[in-house]
Amino acid sequence: MKVTDTVHLVDGTKGSYSYLVLGQEPILVDTSMTRNFNNIMDSLSKLGMKPSDIAHIVLTHQDVDHIGNAKELKALSGATLWAPSAEIPYIHGERRGKGARRLISMLMKVDRPQIDRSFDAGDKIGGLEVIPAPGHTPGHVCLRINDVLLAGDLVTTRDGRLRPAPSFLTWDKIALQKSIRDVGSLTFDWVCPAHGDPVRRASLWDSLLQ
Repeated sequence: MKVTDTVHLVDGTKGSYSYLVLGQEPILVDTSMTRNFNNIMDSLSKLGMKPSDIAHIVLTHQDVDHIGNAKELKALSGATLWAPSAEIPYIHGERRGKGARRLISMLMKVDRPQIDRSFDAGDKIGGLEVIPAPGHTPGHVCLRINDVLLAGDLVTTRDGRLRPAPSFLTWDKIALQKSIRDVGSLTFDWVCPAHGDPVRRASLWDSLLQ
């Protein structure tokens, strides 16, 4: 699904969307659940692309529905695999999440990838700007390119409305609300979450703070 000329939602990744950012160095943002691997391959093919065309794979955070295909896609593409530094111990399996996150990771087994590089606030990967947005997890980030915010799990959409990430999977609710305020102070038109369809920002962001 084309969001803008630069950003495409990867068809077949509903449930935990991946996004493809086109340009001189194509970037895959998040890798969805393992069951969606063939759908990702099909979507690349429909865009006239091969896995080896992907220059970077960027993970917004540690959750298994975001890292599910990272190891295999990294091996196939040769892409550089990036993640926030605070999330890497969890992605590598050296640390475990708590509560519902721990249970989900036990039920949804993934082949854990090895991260190549970490990033910091304000870094750019290809044309993507890294925006720290902790709360859902300690090191969660959003990514921005032009007028598009790739929101990860900071927010979700349902029935065309924005909602905060679910509380039962929120590491720190106060940090999440601060991240929503901080990210909302930035300029962007499109909001592209992992859970729920992309929406135009309009006045929707303000409703998150009520």
